[in-house]
Amino acid sequence: MNKEGRLFIVGTPIGNLEDISIRALKILKDVDLIAAEDTRHSRKLTEKYGISTPLTSFRHHNQKKAVPKLLKQLSNGSDVALICDAGTPAISDPGALLVSAAHQQGIPVVPIPGASALTAALSACGIAFDEMLFLGFLPPKRSHRRKKLEQLANESKCFVFFEAPHRMVESLKDMVELLGAECPAVIAREMTKIHETIRTDDLGNLLKWVLADPNQTKGEFVMIVDNSGCTKPNREQDADRILEIMLVELSPRQAAQLTSKILGQKRNILYRRAIELKNHSRTSKQWKIEFKFWLAPWNWIIEHMLFQQLRQGENSVVCELLNISTKHKRQMQSLDAIWHKVTVTGV
Repeated sequence: MNKEGRLFIVGTPIGNLEDISIRALKILKDVDLIAAEDTRHSRKLTEKYGISTPLTSFRHHNQKKAVPKLLKQLSNGSDVALICDAGTPAISDPGALLVSAAHQQGIPVVPIPGASALTAALSACGIAFDEMLFLGFLPPKRSHRRKKLEQLANESKCFVFFEAPHRMVESLKDMVELLGAECPAVIAREMTKIHETIRTDDLGNLLKWVLADPNQTKGEFVMIVDNSGCTKPNREQDADRILEIMLVELSPRQAAQLTSKILGQKRNILYRRAIELKNHSRTSKQWKIEFKFWLAPWNWIIEHMLFQQLRQGENSVVCELLNISTKHKRQMQSLDAIWHKVTVTGV
């Protein structure tokens, strides 16, 4: 009976072909088969180091068909090495399905550590952290990405993710808006390659830097954000400010619709808030008129002070203001009556 094969998860270079361990090279030479994400890409590595082991394709789109074939070979005693185009398989790359199936069948799974863009970027970012949250790739769809970032805004820790070059600018814009322009961050681009770039700054300046130089949107990215050092933007205040301006000329529904487009927030929530602001505005005008009626004989300075203090609920201050002038005291109702009048009108 043939001995059972082993599945080796081999880390390969992330750019510089010399970043590979002696053990990894030995494994790749000794195994019976190498399952590679892209055989053409991996052949550059095998040719450089004189590795003649056969290569077979193992990609996202064919892994469901490839897994049973590889499991059969492993069960028959063949050793298989799984590699990806760069770094370690099964981490934001295909491989987890095969590894899980191997575990289920009792086939030994052996990790062979190698180069990692994640750890390389973290070691050179200069951010001290006790906790790190790795996110893989952010969701490609904007609404999903923004939802994820809104959730992360409440996490006071360092988080790291990969990003594709064609989404880098849009992701930075979303981060500036949702996490804050002053949030410390690092862009690590093309790690270990000729055009390796590590840029540390806040999110706002990083966005300006990328927009000013189109070359900085090329290649592969690791993004590190120190959310513990972020000054969180007040989204509710921004929404209120925009709604209040628009409600001067527009209906609550129209104001909510436009504000939703500007801030990317849910329209139904903004509509309810617009109704509240509209009602508050009407109430404020109403009890301002009531004050005008009751305080007509007063000096306008005292009227203003009384109005502001009564609005803030400062009863003792109101009492002192009422005692300022006995001349007009007889023309006023009692403080209790005034409070009753104010309460009736909605304060």
